[in-house]
Formats: sequence, structure tokens, C-alpha cells
Amino acid sequence: MDFPILTLLVLVPVAGSLLVALISNRQPDLVKITALLSSVLTAGLSIWVLTAFEKNQDGFQLVSQHPWIQTWGISWHLGIDGISIFLVVLTGVLFPLVIAGVDPHRDHKRYLAWMLLLEAGVMGSFVSLDLFLFFVFFEIVLVPMYFLIGGWGYDDRVYAATKFFLFTMVGSAFMLVGIIATAVLAKADNGNVTFDLVKIAENATFAASTGRWLFFAFAIAFAVKVPLFPLHTWLPDAHTQAPTGGSVILAGVLLKLGTYGLLRFGVYLFPEAAVWARPVFLTLATIGILWGAIAATMQTDLKRLVAYSSVAHLGFIVLGTFALTAQAITGGVLQNISHGISTGALFLLVGMIYERRHTREIAKLKGLQKVAPVFAAAFMIVMLSSIGVPGLNGFVGEFLVLIGSFATARWWVVVAATGVILAALYLLWAYQRVFHGEPDDDNRSFPELKWKEGMLLLPFIAIIVFTGVYPKPMLDRIEPSVNRLIEHVEQHSTWQAPVVEEGEG
Repeated sequence: MDFPILTLLVLVPVAGSLLVALISNRQPDLVKITALLSSVLTAGLSIWVLTAFEKNQDGFQLVSQHPWIQTWGISWHLGIDGISIFLVVLTGVLFPLVIAGVDPHRDHKRYLAWMLLLEAGVMGSFVSLDLFLFFVFFEIVLVPMYFLIGGWGYDDRVYAATKFFLFTMVGSAFMLVGIIATAVLAKADNGNVTFDLVKIAENATFAASTGRWLFFAFAIAFAVKVPLFPLHTWLPDAHTQAPTGGSVILAGVLLKLGTYGLLRFGVYLFPEAAVWARPVFLTLATIGILWGAIAATMQTDLKRLVAYSSVAHLGFIVLGTFALTAQAITGGVLQNISHGISTGALFLLVGMIYERRHTREIAKLKGLQKVAPVFAAAFMIVMLSSIGVPGLNGFVGEFLVLIGSFATARWWVVVAATGVILAALYLLWAYQRVFHGEPDDDNRSFPELKWKEGMLLLPFIAIIVFTGVYPKPMLDRIEPSVNRLIEHVEQHSTWQAPVVEEGEG
């Protein structure tokens, strides 16, 4: 396809952001319509990308490459494969839902302009195949998220935004050094300096010690973004203080820049180093699963509980990534999407509770199921998805990660599996305290789910159920690229992934 559809995925929200910024503050309706149209058009383009994507191909598709800074070998190089396609679609679909359904309550113009710029940065990060271009988009994401938390968050928003900014900036500094060093050192194998991800990954050979240092330069940045234990401390603060729309986007797609980056720029660029570093990342992922679950159980703030649950769920994705089997990585890629849908919906629901009761304290919420049964039912479906109940989307990816990791990371899996039990504990206990029992005077007037809120939640619940019952369309598009990645790791390291006989998977 010659049509530059991936370029448009980036440029449309940028154009929308600029238009919103130029519209007068005296025209709030035009601001909202412009932002919504821009995000809906981007969503339509992402669906078009999905329909144009050929599921049996394992390489990059819809590639667009044009010289940018030729002297340094930097190009506008975009492409997608099975590992990134659904992250692109998730980004495209999530932003218009948030823009349409979440009210920032004040200064709509700046809020929507930052939101659209954030969408452009996230989208660009997922489609970039040039290291320098990826870094640019990766950094663009940081700025609007900082202002969204700091400008529209809650009481401690400035502290949370600053902490988020500092953690991410320090990680990015390591990655910038790694990117430059990688491009320069790869010159001997490519003939010229190049930042082309595919050329470096396929042609460059690094000495073992060099590759490991470079790998860790990238991995630190992505570990902060996941976030991976012990670099996770910024996340609960950022989630708790961010406005509802910011929390949904942060959980839905921003954290995926870390898990996606570990796979695309860690394992793919430095397979030998990734194999060598497996024990470290498997251990940190397992600790994160347990620590996140235990910390979530101890929370008194419902939003903070959901934030800590993210640390646990993202640990499963990292576990699957470094198990280095086709099943485990496929499960991790699928869990990226499932977590974005389920946790994003949980943050929406928690935001709706706060709008009604002006508190997120679990102790002050009781008996909501009796006065708002439809709201409680929606919350339960999303909660069960997050737990990983069979028939809902959270089960499929988590199951594939655990069963796929067992052959190569057995004892880590044995320990990590207890995280599934703990997830049921903290989420079911939270549901029981918030929704069961007799409502007191403050909760007796809790409003039922409104039709607009129901329409907002409907796409989330539909995807949760459809993916849980019939994940095959997604797996068919993910698996070829994952299998190719495993072959690449085997060719460039001593790793040999276990062979799954027909019928075992």
C-alpha cells in the first residue's frame, strides 16, 4: 500500500491538537467537536490499518520510509507487525472514548490539546522503526502527560507529575546514550551510521559485553515506563493524582510503551544480552507480581488499589517476554491489550464513583449494589476480567504466559502463579466492601449508571467478553511475528526455545 496511512495516524492528532489550540476560548463546543473529530478520524484510520493487515505475514507491513537527516542515517521509518498492530488499534479507539466520555471540568481547550498531542506521541512510538524517531515520540509523550497530571489532577498532583517526569527523564537519558552508541557501533556492519531498527537488528553484531551494556541502557528506560519493581514507585502516585482521563490513558497505552519497548528494542536488538539477562528480569517481574498484589490488598483508596494492581499485571507481561517461548510472548502481547481494556475501564468506573460520592475511600463506600445494581454489574464484569476469570479477556493472555513460561522459567512461574490468587483476594474483597451490605445515609442516594456512561462502558465490556470467548482473530495476527522474533533470538544467541508439539498448545 502506497498510501501513507501510518503517517496519518501520527499527523491527524497533531493537526487536531494545533486546531484546538488555535480556536478561541469563547467557542468551547467547537473545541470539543474538533478534538472529538480528530480522535475519531484517528480511530477510523487505526481500524483501516487492522483491516489492511495481512495476518499470515510475519514481517513489518504498511511500511513508510523517507530520508529525514541523511547525514546521520535518520529516516521517517514507520511500520507495524503482529506485536504492534493491536496496540495501535487500542490507542486509536481509547482516545475518542476518553475525550467523549470524561469531562475535565475546567479549561477544556488546553486539556484536549494536550490529550491529542499525547495520542500522536503514543501512536508514533508504536509505529516507529527508526531508533531516533522512536526516541522523539517517546519523549513527546512525557510532556502532555506531565501537564495533564499537574494541571487537572487532585490535591497532590504537582508532586505526582514531578515524580513521573523525573523518573521518566532519567530513564530516557540512559536510552538516548544507548541509541547513539548503538548506531555508531553498528556502523562497521552497516557501512554507514544508521538508526534503522531493522538494519541494526538483522545486520549488526556486538561483542557480548558491549551488547549487554547497550541492552541495559534501553532496558532501564523501559523498566521505568512499565514500571518494573523497584522502579515502580511513581506509578501509584501518578495514577491516584491524575484526572480520570489521564489515568485511563496511562493504564491503557502509556505503560505499554515499557512492555512493548522491552520486546521490540530489547529482545529484538540485543537477543544475546536478553538471554543473558533473563534471570534478572524474570526475578524482578515475579517480585513485582507479588509486591503489587500485596500492596493492592493493603490500600484504603480504591483508585490506589487499582494502580497497584497494574504493577502486578504488568509483571506477568514481563515474565512472558523473558520466558522467550512463543506461547509466553504471545500471551504477553495479548495481555498488553487485555490490561489496557480492563484496567482502563476500572479507572473509568472509579472516576464515576468519585464524581458521585467525592471520595475514593473504601471505608466510606458501602452497599452500592443495592441502590445501583447496573453500575455494580458493570464493575463486576470488569473486575472479573482483571482477575482473569475464564471467558473474559484477562484469562487468555495470563494463561498463555503461565503455561508458555513453565518450560523455561518453572520456579518463577510457580511463585508468580500465587499472584493470580492474590488478585482474586484484593479485587473481590474490595468489591465486597464497596458494593455489598446495607448502604448508609451517604450512599443511599448513589445514582444509577447513566445511559451516556453505559454507552461509554459498552465497548470495553464488548471487547472483554469477545476476546475472552474468541481470541483467535488476535492470536492469528500476533503469532507469526512472535515466531519470527523467537527465530531471530535463536539465530543470534545460544538460546533454543522448547518445541511445542501439535496439540500441546
